[in-house]
Amino acid sequence: MSHIELNRREFLQATATLGVAAASGLWRPGAWAAETLNMRIGATPLRVLPVLTYQVSQRAKGRSWRNWGDIHTEEAANEELARITRELADLAKRADFALQPLPAAKVNARAQVDALKNTEFDAVLVYASGGWTDLLEALAAWNKPMVIFVRAKSGPYYLWHEIVDSRFLRSHTDAVKQTNVGLDDVVVDDQDELLWRLRALFGLKNTIGRRIICVGGPGGWATPQAPERARQRFQLDMITVPIPEVTAQIEAARKDTAAVARSQQEARDYMRARSVKSQISQDAVAEAFLLKAIFRDLMRKHNACAVTTNGCMNSYAGIMPCLTLTLTNDDGYMAYCESDFVNIPAGILMHYIAGRPTYFCNPTFPAKGRMLFAHCTAPRRMDGRTLEPVTLVTHYESDHGAATHVHFRRGQLVTVIKPDFEAKHWLAITGKIVDTPFLATCRAQIEIGLDADTQEVIRNMRGFHCQIAYGDWTREVAYAAHKVGIEVQRLPKAT
Repeated sequence: MSHIELNRREFLQATATLGVAAASGLWRPGAWAAETLNMRIGATPLRVLPVLTYQVSQRAKGRSWRNWGDIHTEEAANEELARITRELADLAKRADFALQPLPAAKVNARAQVDALKNTEFDAVLVYASGGWTDLLEALAAWNKPMVIFVRAKSGPYYLWHEIVDSRFLRSHTDAVKQTNVGLDDVVVDDQDELLWRLRALFGLKNTIGRRIICVGGPGGWATPQAPERARQRFQLDMITVPIPEVTAQIEAARKDTAAVARSQQEARDYMRARSVKSQISQDAVAEAFLLKAIFRDLMRKHNACAVTTNGCMNSYAGIMPCLTLTLTNDDGYMAYCESDFVNIPAGILMHYIAGRPTYFCNPTFPAKGRMLFAHCTAPRRMDGRTLEPVTLVTHYESDHGAATHVHFRRGQLVTVIKPDFEAKHWLAITGKIVDTPFLATCRAQIEIGLDADTQEVIRNMRGFHCQIAYGDWTREVAYAAHKVGIEVQRLPKAT
């Protein structure tokens, strides 16, 4: 994926509302509670090429002359092409992500497939009405994500509803032989089944090649190989910004009276909101806003929309970046501490799939159907719109700076992704939030009632850090990760 140029509107969206309101005197407590923001900053649309495969059949007396299916004439193929166009236009309107269907094409010969090859698209959506395996083989050879849609009852009957498995995927054997398309890539009739696959491919497209600022350089929790594995799987573009450079920028900002006044005003406005309680000083919060501006400038300078921090447990010029990362996530960017590239790719992928922040956190050992997760950098805008109530506290280990004790929504369904150290097997589980305790751990604490059997979760845990998002995104994450060679285990609900 070529690097995406970020527009000025995306960079300024989060600060504009706050800045204008404060400057005009229109600010009111609680104004941060719900905003419509672009929570997929830097994303570009998924361009889908729809291709109808078909065959014109000629009646022959006294012998078989047609395969299964309703489309055997050019007229019928044109009618189906119009139906496909209408359905995809409706799908694009319903999608909660940027979906761009290209003009639908019809092919009944290999030369027609070859003529489409140079079209600029991200995924091919094959409407396999008819035609033979040579057409599907040629489309699969493009080595682009490929989804096959077949009709049984949603329109004219398709031949490949009968034979997509045995003749194409398994190639007349008992094992799947295709390398670029598999069983999960076939959809029968259901537009919603089609939509979630396209959402997953949208997330993958916008993860591949993503640029991320690495303050202190990239790393990996107990895994020095993690950055290279993230490059191999997702082609992540990691830009190192040395810690002394950030420290120098902080010291310069502290001497800039306008920057200090701005961060103090932002801190006052933030703390005045009805959903915010605080156990720390305004100065600590202002320092978090000061660092946020520096991180924003770094992202703008390097044309990135993600940042991670290494060596942050010792602070940057006395600033613990916890609240800064929270604020950055809540603005629609991506921000992760510890520079852990075992885990960060899963966060970026789920962020773009879900269109909401992900919570980078530490797990604990499950027991009696519950599992506690904690970190000091939890986002508040977990549903992509509403800021959850929060108590502002210090970073736990240092008892310094500013961090969030987020009061996560009880009863909320969540997805937990737990990547392995080798970037081969991720665990995906769901559950509901049952508590937000305040234990002697990292400050934002979320206790989840697991849907899966506790012992199954224990037996299948790998790696360390986790990513959590509101909603169930397990099938999309599994579908997308499989495309880059990562198998995601989705544990079923306990019976």
